[in-house]
Amino acid sequence: MADKPSEEELAPEQTAGFKVGEKKTIDEYQRLDQEDESLNRWKASLGLGQGSSVADPNDPRKVVMLSLGLEVEGRGDMIIDLKSQGAVEKLKEKPFTIKEGATFRMKVCFKVQHQILSGMKYVQVVKRMGMSNKSQEMIGSYSPNTESQPSYEKKLEHETAPSGTLARGHYNAVSKFIDDDNQTHLKFEWSFDIKKDW
Repeated sequence: MADKPSEEELAPEQTAGFKVGEKKTIDEYQRLDQEDESLNRWKASLGLGQGSSVADPNDPRKVVMLSLGLEVEGRGDMIIDLKSQGAVEKLKEKPFTIKEGATFRMKVCFKVQHQILSGMKYVQVVKRMGMSNKSQEMIGSYSPNTESQPSYEKKLEHETAPSGTLARGHYNAVSKFIDDDNQTHLKFEWSFDIKKDW
């Protein structure tokens, strides 16, 4: 992709003074301060100890991205099944079409396994004609999925496509999902076209 963003451009913004906590296993978290009521509520909010794991013991990934979607107001959702072979590569080759001024948002379906996912963020850099626009959104922290909750879905904030003659055209983007440990769970190139009509 021409005009590809650098790794520095794709680095998530850091919160001043925030320090990532010490890594612990799921068992260590469950045994931690069992008499502390607020900590127990926090552990319950993460779903710790609530059901049988659905983790694949042969898959070392902490996060398995299952699908990406684009919800556009007034149209059916466009869903990319990331479990299918070559799906990520096809994102770069087949641009989405978005009508100028349309309201849309991305959504992601994913599975967490083996350990707690802390502070996953979605970072995106969109480029067109030498201009760059970076955005970032917090996805959150999640415990490993269980039979009672086999996956998570997160819908990102709504956006409005630019409009006008100068806004129409082809846009290239690079996006990634990265956590507080700076582990990238998915990075992909994609593109979209802003058009006067669908």
